[in-house]
Amino acid sequence: MDASQAVLDTLPQLPDEEVAGTRAVVFPDDHVDIREEKIQHGHARPRGVEMKREMTKEDKELAAAGYEHLEEHKIKKGGNDKLGDVDIQEHHLSFQELGSALETSLDTKDPSSSYGLSTDEAKKRLARDGPNVLTPPKKKSALRMYIDLLLTMFNILLIIAGILEYILLGIDFKENFANTYLGGILIAVAFLNAFIEFFQLQKSEAILASFLAMIPPSCHVVRDGAITSVPAAELVKGDIVLLRTGDKTPADLVIFAATDMKVDNSNLTGESEAQERISLPDGSRARPVEAENLVFNSTLIVNGEGWGVVVRTGDHTLIGQIAALTGGESGNKSPLATEIARFVMMVSAIAIIFAVVFFIVGITTAYKGKAAQTVTFAVSILVAFVPEGLPSVVTLLLSIAAKRMAAQNVLVKDLQGVETLGSVLILSTLTRNQMTVTNLWSGEKMYTAFQACVAFSSFFADLTVLLWGEMVDIAALNSRVKFDKTDVPFDQRTILGDATETGLTRFAGRHIADYDALHKNHPKVFEIPFNSSNKWALVILNKPHAMGSLTLYIKGAPERVLAKCSTYLKDGNIEPITDDFKTAYDEAYNYMASRGHRVIACAQMLLPGDTYDASYPFSKNDGQYPSSEFCFCGLISLEDPPKHGVREAIGTLRLAGIKVMMVTGDHPKTAEAIARKINLILGDTKETLSAKTGRPIEDIYEDEVDAVVVHGDEIDGLQGWQWDQIFTKKEIVFARTSPQHKLEIVKHAQALGHIVGVTGDGVNDSPALKKADLGIAMNISGSDVSKEAANMILLDDNFASTVKGVAEGRQIFVNLKRSIQYTISHSTPEVIPQLLYVVVPIPLPLSAILILVIDLGFELFVALSFAWDKPETKDGLMRMAPRKPVNERSIISLKKRALRRTKTLHRDTETQEIIPPGRIEVWSSKVKAPFTRTFWEDALERSEAESLVDGKLLSYSYLEAGVIEMLGALVAYFVVFYKNGFSPSDLRLAQSSSTTYFTTSSPDFVNSRGQVIDASQQVEGLAKAQSIVYLSIFIIQCFNVFAVKAKFSFPFGRSIIGNYYNFAGILGGACLGIFIIYTPPLHVVFGGSYHLSPLYWLIPAAFGVLLLGWASLRVLLLRKGIEQSRVKDIKGLMMFPTMRTMSMRSKH
Repeated sequence: MDASQAVLDTLPQLPDEEVAGTRAVVFPDDHVDIREEKIQHGHARPRGVEMKREMTKEDKELAAAGYEHLEEHKIKKGGNDKLGDVDIQEHHLSFQELGSALETSLDTKDPSSSYGLSTDEAKKRLARDGPNVLTPPKKKSALRMYIDLLLTMFNILLIIAGILEYILLGIDFKENFANTYLGGILIAVAFLNAFIEFFQLQKSEAILASFLAMIPPSCHVVRDGAITSVPAAELVKGDIVLLRTGDKTPADLVIFAATDMKVDNSNLTGESEAQERISLPDGSRARPVEAENLVFNSTLIVNGEGWGVVVRTGDHTLIGQIAALTGGESGNKSPLATEIARFVMMVSAIAIIFAVVFFIVGITTAYKGKAAQTVTFAVSILVAFVPEGLPSVVTLLLSIAAKRMAAQNVLVKDLQGVETLGSVLILSTLTRNQMTVTNLWSGEKMYTAFQACVAFSSFFADLTVLLWGEMVDIAALNSRVKFDKTDVPFDQRTILGDATETGLTRFAGRHIADYDALHKNHPKVFEIPFNSSNKWALVILNKPHAMGSLTLYIKGAPERVLAKCSTYLKDGNIEPITDDFKTAYDEAYNYMASRGHRVIACAQMLLPGDTYDASYPFSKNDGQYPSSEFCFCGLISLEDPPKHGVREAIGTLRLAGIKVMMVTGDHPKTAEAIARKINLILGDTKETLSAKTGRPIEDIYEDEVDAVVVHGDEIDGLQGWQWDQIFTKKEIVFARTSPQHKLEIVKHAQALGHIVGVTGDGVNDSPALKKADLGIAMNISGSDVSKEAANMILLDDNFASTVKGVAEGRQIFVNLKRSIQYTISHSTPEVIPQLLYVVVPIPLPLSAILILVIDLGFELFVALSFAWDKPETKDGLMRMAPRKPVNERSIISLKKRALRRTKTLHRDTETQEIIPPGRIEVWSSKVKAPFTRTFWEDALERSEAESLVDGKLLSYSYLEAGVIEMLGALVAYFVVFYKNGFSPSDLRLAQSSSTTYFTTSSPDFVNSRGQVIDASQQVEGLAKAQSIVYLSIFIIQCFNVFAVKAKFSFPFGRSIIGNYYNFAGILGGACLGIFIIYTPPLHVVFGGSYHLSPLYWLIPAAFGVLLLGWASLRVLLLRKGIEQSRVKDIKGLMMFPTMRTMSMRSKH
């Protein structure tokens, strides 16, 4: 054992590391054409997704079908043709004219020394011009919102039915007087449904508005000669504003000083590329939208910084002048909203068809031409089929769930988006953005930045050797960070800058005695800041050396920086770069990157004084600066730990069948290393399998690997079949991606049927957040723009909160489904007795008004109680596959439909652009569709997706539980009538007779046993029979509350009966039912009889027990299928917590 190893062994051993990392920062050079993959010097690194195969024409058409609309659909921003007509002229003025026109004081040489406006002057201008806010887009009034909610299909049916009853009242008041109550209740129910939904919507909007108001947008303004932060709404013309990367421009500004400033105008002009903004001392002659010295309200600063003077505020800004641009983009309708709408239309159609059929049957049989009575009967059928209370129940269920999610730190903007999280595919940046220097490699030796170091081959040295080397100076001096304070010790300062530079500065500050003095002694002469095209940062300092007074430092992507170097620094000596050095470099670089570290290369050049003196005119635009022959100093690796709880969260999500993809700007090696630490990649990629087996990558088949790392450069050129192959992988990482790539990934995933959720916090994430089915923004680290674009906000920035959200979302779906399943189970026992009334006939078992009492009485209480249902099993629904799984069969089905649509589109013969169909054509095709073969093939195609209302639910509600309830109600009905002197044959005889029985004026009836039953006994018998039918439905439904929950286990366990709100709902329903049946004054409206013996309740109770028995048998019959849908265990998942640990482990 050598001495260095002995030193290592004395150091404390840290736990197994969570090696975190993030971007391998890459800084390409405009002058050198280098592909990042070719960093292995002499042998090209294979591309991430090199997929070659022969495809038939049919294969190509099918593969492209799902994505063709993405290629053809170009977003055209409305109003762009008006951009040239806006009234903005100030950008034409010179700096001097601008200051005079706006009556403000600006210093173009040293903008921070500008005086700006005085506070008093700013107040006067604010009072004169008004606040700097856009008039909000015209929102629907509360009345209009309420009317929209009122005019839903269910409510329209109820209102029409109610109006019909009042029309009958007008035709024959005396005969139809009882309809007064029925018509009034039907219309009142429609208005009540709309009110409940309206109230919850208003409440949700108020909560969201109060949350967004907590963080009012602010900006940095110079007033009275000092920089201060003021609310953006208080900006006035003439104010001088400082803009930095990530800021949202608060008004229209003319730029009078800028450093590498770029602005994203995509929300105004549709330009995807960020536009450079510079100061123009003599003004610009261009149109406002093309002027290089103008930035507009609401645009984003994506690079650099600048100083501008406000020339337009509020509605006078460019975006304020173009009304078409202020309208919000239409969001995607949530899957749940779509399914509820489909269910409402389906039930409404069934209700209308049955009501019409029963009207025709009734008027020709039981009512024999009595139109008024037949209409009332048809209305009762309509009422029986339409679950009147369902809209209110759904809204209240979602509202309760949203409150519960808020308690879990997940704020939901859209109530119907609550459930979306339960079936989502997530794309995310998963690290904390807190960079820490871990290792340094210089002079072919590896150093550790920690006080514990581990073996790397045979070369490790003590860090003190390096402390005063060039690496620390480069980290300190080639930097653009700022501090909140400079009058406190270095370690007490807050560093303002990006994560990488902050990490480097913190590292340098620990090893430099006087950080401020170092900067003061070596001022910058020339600088090219880092940007996304260069991917390196260069600075020239006044730092004397033997050959002159100027020193050049460069840092950036290793492959870019090394390409500019011809020598390297070793033990203070300059050596030429050799193949041996490149091999050592590759070894060190791979070591760092493969552990998920971001790797930065550093180089320097001692500028000769005879060529580069103090007066040399350095210029970035003309290339007047040294760009080659640098001396390579070394590599620095930085670690960006994964966010707390990320590893377990991803493991849990994967066990829930959710595909978690990582989309990052990191180097592919870094991205893959991070992914392996956080359960994102467990299997082999082609590259790792090739390294293990020694086989060439070209010989490895796609089905041999489950993981893929896709380089961003390849995304733009991917064909449809290549996207298909990527998305079939279980583990996917996209590296070196841009925001546009992220948006493309979302679009292509959606094209295959994935329900896509996107997490993001940066300003550039907003397009993807808006496009996704569910945009998830971060509250603490997120920008205002990302929060505006998202549907959901994680209040604590904890990625693990998404796990709680998924569990909650899935439980919400189950609870909604149970509630609907329970609610529509009573349709069969309501409708079939009506059918028997017409066909057999028998006395009406259930009046329309009692049906309403069922739907809006006890049903409403109990259906709402499902909101508090807990998971049925210990791991809940988190081991079940998403309810809409995307697999090969679903993708092929989707593509075949897309291909059919593509072939029916009309195209322009010259441009080949799609000609959109007219409204008449669209309606015509919708009407014709049900009469085509393909419509029914698509409708009846077997799918593994579970919808809110599917065949199993309808079968249970209408044919299983519904039939048991119907039998229970009819048995009780006939028993009660039998006890009151009417056998089933007597009932048929009495009802089919030309004489009207069961009214107060009816003649006596002689039954089959010779008993004489007078009118009062007939009315009492009917009242008791109708009462027991009503109570039978209620009693069996009480058992059904627990039967609908039995999916994984029998309907007796603690998890089934653990929701005490169910019992509260049952108690409330029981009180209402007994009150209606046994309270004489109410008999005028509802019927009923207080003489009904409670012993009759035992009949429906027996059928309730039968229902529980059937539910238990159903569990046994369906158990195998449910077990098969469980997600299998995933080998290799690491479910222990993520910890901040050492970047390297000892090797013994």
